[in-house]
This record gives sequence, C-alpha cells and structure tokens, in this order.
Amino acid sequence: MAISVKQMLEAANAVVTKITPAQAKEMIGKGNTLVLDVRDAPEIEKSGKIHGAVNVSRGMLEFRADPESPYHDKAFAKEKTVILYCASGGRSALAGKVLKDMGYAHVYNVGAFKDWVDAGGAIEKPVI
Repeated sequence: MAISVKQMLEAANAVVTKITPAQAKEMIGKGNTLVLDVRDAPEIEKSGKIHGAVNVSRGMLEFRADPESPYHDKAFAKEKTVILYCASGGRSALAGKVLKDMGYAHVYNVGAFKDWVDAGGAIEKPVI
C-alpha cells in the first residue's frame, strides 16, 4: 500500500521530539551534540547555517550516518545528541526518523532555520 508524504511526516513527528530553539541552545551548551543541517548546499550559501552545524543534505544522510558506509562522517556517533533542522522542519523530521531507525537514540527536531534566527541563535553567515 502506498504512503503519502503527510503520512510519512506524521510517523516522523510521532517519534522525533520537536524542540524549541531555547531547548536546542541548552542541549548544545551541555556538549556531545551534533547540530545537523539537512538542507541542500545552495540554501546554505544563501542564508548561512547554525553556528557549528554540520551540513549533510537529506539525500546523503544515511550514507554519512552509517559507520559501515565508505561515506561515513566521523561527526556522527550514536551516543551524541543530534539536533536537526532544515528550511521548514519537514526534511529534518524525516531525517530524524531515519536516524532513529538507524539506532540513534537522542534525536530532536528544532524545525526551521528561520525559527532559530528569529530566536537570536548564533549563525555562520553565508560566504558571498
């Protein structure tokens, strides 16, 4: 049976806790946290990213997160707290569910980059 994007988002939101920018800042302050931007590179070039965030586009996530993959990114570790975001919160929710399915236990969705900026969160400006 086919599944819709709406159903996929509902399933993702059911297992990935949505947090506020303030909660994310607190978690980041405690350390052992990976802040993950799952937007595509052109989006980041236009807007910047959360200070210290690692960019892994949604399409490469599984390959970067899997330690058995030749494309594994050492920033990923299953004992870390992972905070995801994107442009609106949808891709980060879906990405969070994938990470949960892959055995990452502490996964949170801060949602939209704009919400972080509006809350006064530190960002790295785009390189122009």
